Amino acid sequence: MKIIKNGINAVAGITSLGKAIGIKKSGKMDFAVIYSDKIAAASGVFTKNKIKGAPVYVTKKKIKKGKAQAIVINSGIANVSTGEKGIKDAEEMANLVADELKINRNDVLVASTGVIGKFLPMEKIREGVKGIGNQLSKKNKAADAIMTTDAYKKEIAVNIGNVTIGAIAKGAGMIHPNMATMLCFITTDAEIPSSELKKMLKNSVDKSFNMISVDSDTSTSDMVILMANGTKGKVNIKKFQYALDFVCIELAKKIAADGEGATKLIEVNIKNASSKEDAKKVAKSIITSNLVKCAFYGNDLNFGRVICAIGNSNARFKEEKIDIFFENEQIVKNGMEKKNNAAKIKILMKKKKNRIFVNLNSGSYEATAWGSDLTLDYVKFNSNYHT
Repeated sequence: MKIIKNGINAVAGITSLGKAIGIKKSGKMDFAVIYSDKIAAASGVFTKNKIKGAPVYVTKKKIKKGKAQAIVINSGIANVSTGEKGIKDAEEMANLVADELKINRNDVLVASTGVIGKFLPMEKIREGVKGIGNQLSKKNKAADAIMTTDAYKKEIAVNIGNVTIGAIAKGAGMIHPNMATMLCFITTDAEIPSSELKKMLKNSVDKSFNMISVDSDTSTSDMVILMANGTKGKVNIKKFQYALDFVCIELAKKIAADGEGATKLIEVNIKNASSKEDAKKVAKSIITSNLVKCAFYGNDLNFGRVICAIGNSNARFKEEKIDIFFENEQIVKNGMEKKNNAAKIKILMKKKKNRIFVNLNSGSYEATAWGSDLTLDYVKFNSNYHT
């Protein structure tokens, strides 16, 4: 496997566009299209929030047939809590793109991200869709166009033999996936049936986007879409799964590191849990603890906060067996504080990436989760956020 450039556009048969059509008041790019020159096998994973955006309902219905040829995305307005009009607007946005590209309306998926409760400016979208067939290219601007509060665009591409996987994602706030405001669009030129894609995508999402948290709020708009157009033929499934896991994990880490107001990426590794589920429970409990997140912001690793988070996880373990390390410094042994080099730990905590290792010594299962510190800037940003 080799990391390459150009995200989704590194994939054979895939072109895209990103541009500004006036949805965002800032004038920044707010409209994107991803297009495959042939119909692709497709699968998706969606938010479990009981309140879902109109595009989620529309795309979930369309993708049941296991194929797609294009995805249209707008940023700035999420099209959530907009009733029947929201559904009709989402459907119209997809239909406009289909008609302009001269493809089947059922083969265009739709996504939106941004402020909840506002209607899409359909006149601007109708005007913005005009001419998109001539605007599609290998220039990767779609990654920029799907951003909202993101500090930077998130993209990756890898080669596995002659096959390529490319992906873009967005997300910085309202990040606590349960399936991941996050969106991810993955393309590949491998030939894989939709039934297989569905299993592979779920496996990758469970290891990546479902193991990150910024603020413990699961968005109404989360979705991950994978399209495989088959241009390069069949691929070794095990190697493809490994590469897909890698792509999703790398994007998940980029989202966690870009948490609103964040200064650090926190990685939590759980070892030797009694089950995979227990390992995940402990990892997510630590990464979502506000006290742990504040400790990292202040460069003051109070081991009691980590122990407390483990205890709140509802996982099976024995307290007297727990060992905890920060980087290579052990801070807990057999469930009790171990004398350590506090000055060294404080210096290490100032780095942009911090790691906690927890050995439960109760089995052979492991899990990893990612998150960010909780800062004053996060509170300031979200106390006055109404884009």
